[in-house]
Amino acid sequence: MDGFVYGEGPRWHGGRLWFSDGPAGRVYSAGETGDLTAAAEVPRASGLGWLPDGTLVVSALFEAAIHHVDPQGNTTATFDLGDVAWSTNDLVVAPDGRGYVDLYKQTGNALVGELGLVDPAGTVSVVATGLAVPNGLGFLPDGSTLIVSETNGSRLLAFSTEPDGSLGSPAVFADLGAGRHPDGLCIDAEGGVWVGCYDSGEFLRVIAGGTVTHRITVDHGWAVAPALGGADGRTLYLIVDDTTHEGLMRGESAGRVLQARVDVPAAPP
Repeated sequence: MDGFVYGEGPRWHGGRLWFSDGPAGRVYSAGETGDLTAAAEVPRASGLGWLPDGTLVVSALFEAAIHHVDPQGNTTATFDLGDVAWSTNDLVVAPDGRGYVDLYKQTGNALVGELGLVDPAGTVSVVATGLAVPNGLGFLPDGSTLIVSETNGSRLLAFSTEPDGSLGSPAVFADLGAGRHPDGLCIDAEGGVWVGCYDSGEFLRVIAGGTVTHRITVDHGWAVAPALGGADGRTLYLIVDDTTHEGLMRGESAGRVLQARVDVPAAPP
């Protein structure tokens, strides 16, 4: 598939692939045959998740906000997170409706990264600090470990989650090396993490300890984010965006979705 500006935040939900297009202000869904539908109009859309009642939760990029969208595509609530962040980014929502979201603060020319715990009513509390630009988020199959890609740290971190939603101290799940900058991620049934290393143009499957078991390269563009889905959970969708840092700020990009077949299916929702 192509025909969108900048794909991000892919998730498999309800038998379809969902992803955001921030510069276009849209959330798309697509079927296995490649049909593409604009499911909602959401400014600066980035991360995606769903509450137990089916409400779509959309975080923003270059703005600190979270939106709730009903199944008809209408925005029913918007939560301003400007008191805790300059920008949000990726988002993941647990089955109980609590979620985690990237929080960015500007300090001079640098970004300070934190993680926020989001309840279904949109209230956010900071649960992790001092991160080098947290990005992709996902849960290991046990549901009690949050994996976070730390883009400027060139690594994946693992946080234990407590019953109240607080996070334990981070452990290094995988050190990817200084030349790689991890972006979006998804997790399979064996606890393997597929992650896009955007500016090295590769999607990696890594396991705890940092061993790379599989590598898929793209011939051009940013390897932004993967998602596992399809009828059997073994289709790996790969979001690739042709852009630059400067171009993205101007909304200049061309996105496409590639797919591959893998042996280990997606982790159960």
